[in-house]
Amino acid sequence: MSYASDVKKELTGLKVHAANGKAELMALIRMNGAVSIVNHAFVLNVQTENPAIARRIYALLKQFYRLEAELIVRKNVKLKKNNMYVVRLKTGTQQVLNDLHVLGDMGIEEVVPQNVLTEDSEVRSYLRGAFLAGGSVNNPDTSRYHLEVYSLYEEQNQQICELMNQYDLNARMTNRRSGYITYLKEGEKISDFLTLIGATNAMLKFEDVRIMRDMRNSVNRLVNCETANMEKVASASSRQIDNIEYIKSRVGLGQLPAKLQAMAETRLANREVSLKELGDLIPGGPISKSGVNHRLRKINEFADKLREDDIISA
Repeated sequence: MSYASDVKKELTGLKVHAANGKAELMALIRMNGAVSIVNHAFVLNVQTENPAIARRIYALLKQFYRLEAELIVRKNVKLKKNNMYVVRLKTGTQQVLNDLHVLGDMGIEEVVPQNVLTEDSEVRSYLRGAFLAGGSVNNPDTSRYHLEVYSLYEEQNQQICELMNQYDLNARMTNRRSGYITYLKEGEKISDFLTLIGATNAMLKFEDVRIMRDMRNSVNRLVNCETANMEKVASASSRQIDNIEYIKSRVGLGQLPAKLQAMAETRLANREVSLKELGDLIPGGPISKSGVNHRLRKINEFADKLREDDIISA
């Protein structure tokens, strides 16, 4: 079972009160429902690939409206896809649609009227229903942080994005597969959203994984930085020693000024030490790291000048 499935399984097990449950049902029907007219009566079909969500819709309809719906399973053997579960309501449909503000005077309402989701608990429940209907979240241990809610309709998705941003989640919208998604990319914001909709256990698991990943990333960055620094120091040290040995074989270290000669001899005798340690070992020292670096740079320049002279004389 995927991490997203675990989140939805936890959400479908939550108990809800009347107002909150209706807000959740409102999102589930608005996003996954289809209304048709059969024999001059409204028929509602709400479909999902998740059997737990189908049972949730069925239970909420029965709890709040005392209506018996049908639960239909459509198998997709040929396409090798998951079964589709359809909750079908044939009686009392118009009452439900009107009460949940899905059906208005002008037909199906794509967005919830502004005067409906006024309580914090209702907004949270609506977002829970929206996530159950069209949401997914990546496993934080195997991929980059990503949570999204998909909707067919732009206005509907825009409202979901705005509701999420009431809680400073930094949600954004984009087009996706003939529809729209509202998405979160920040690990902290995803944790906040999971807490917001009631997926506390899933949030704790997400945070455990996120903390471990962040710690590993921090350690890796430190190790890489330290390795890069060591390679840089080793490369610089190798160049310094090559230049000093070239000067020694070409003209002798005695041709260097006294301070540079002392530095060259100390570097040859202590090839692996850092600049700071080299400054402590220099005769007449100690000198600062910048002082050591300055003298070594002068030695390199002296060697480069010798090589240029060799090229010209050749």
